[in-house]
Amino acid sequence: MKKFKIQKSPFVVPTTDGKLIEEHWGNSTQNSNISIAHMVAPPDWSEPHQTPQFDEYTVIISGKKQFEIEGEVIILEKGQSILVEKGARVRYSNPFAEPCEYVAICLPAFSMELVNREE
Repeated sequence: MKKFKIQKSPFVVPTTDGKLIEEHWGNSTQNSNISIAHMVAPPDWSEPHQTPQFDEYTVIISGKKQFEIEGEVIILEKGQSILVEKGARVRYSNPFAEPCEYVAICLPAFSMELVNREE
């Protein structure tokens, strides 16, 4: 039995806000302990505040991304990364003129049941 798996067809998560989400590993591949996703947030994109029950690591590949964490605004650029710990109230956005490409890793895996988005 092989001790590796290759992901050639990530699951493209359907969205209505123009954001590209390609989940390489996670609940879509029956891996509930981790999710790894490639994402592209278009200009002027944002999500509601949330208080996830997972740690989320983000690595910025290109562009900029804004994080509002517990009331503090942080802007990351290409080559920078951040860990947002579970239980933190956070809002992700791209209020900038160019798309933001990044990789997100969630432990345990991202799920709508664990993200706790505000209305």
